[in-house]
Amino acid sequence: MSRVAFYARVSTKGQSLNQQRDALAAARITPDREFSEKLSGTAGVERPQYTAAVQWLHEGGEGGTLVVAAIDRLGRSVAEVAATVAELAAAGIAVRSLRDGVDTSTSAGRLVANVMINLAEYELEVGRERRAASRSARKARGLNATKPHKMSATARREIAERYRDGEPLQHLMSVYGVGRSTVLRYARDHDCLRGNTL
Repeated sequence: MSRVAFYARVSTKGQSLNQQRDALAAARITPDREFSEKLSGTAGVERPQYTAAVQWLHEGGEGGTLVVAAIDRLGRSVAEVAATVAELAAAGIAVRSLRDGVDTSTSAGRLVANVMINLAEYELEVGRERRAASRSARKARGLNATKPHKMSATARREIAERYRDGEPLQHLMSVYGVGRSTVLRYARDHDCLRGNTL
């Protein structure tokens, strides 16, 4: 019987893994093992528990399934998530994402995963084009290429990561004194958008 591993990750030690575990319980999935860690998902950062989960699934000899609460637990960027899903598929390991409804053990699931990845990549490309057009327009008017941010880069990343990790939109708006569109913009800029924007 193929193995099932659950992988959970949050970005900071102050955040809880409970929301991801609750999603697993709600889906009525009982994994053979859980692998969890509290560290940043920044590209290039080693994720020892993720590596251990993949190795453990390999040891099962039948591929197995890696369950995550959301597909973005597998990487910081769209490109990284796509590469990870492809690597796992090549190794015979299926990915099941609870929030996104993706299950790459089925042909329909693989199609959905590919569509999601392509749409996300398209959205990022459109965003880059819009920002480039905005910079050009500001330069043409003799202004700075970009508007100065009201928040520091650290605060913007923190908002994006807290949003991605499940904190309610209204709570972040209240804590940081920003609007809904600002939270979503920071999340988009840091590849931290999630399906549910509440």
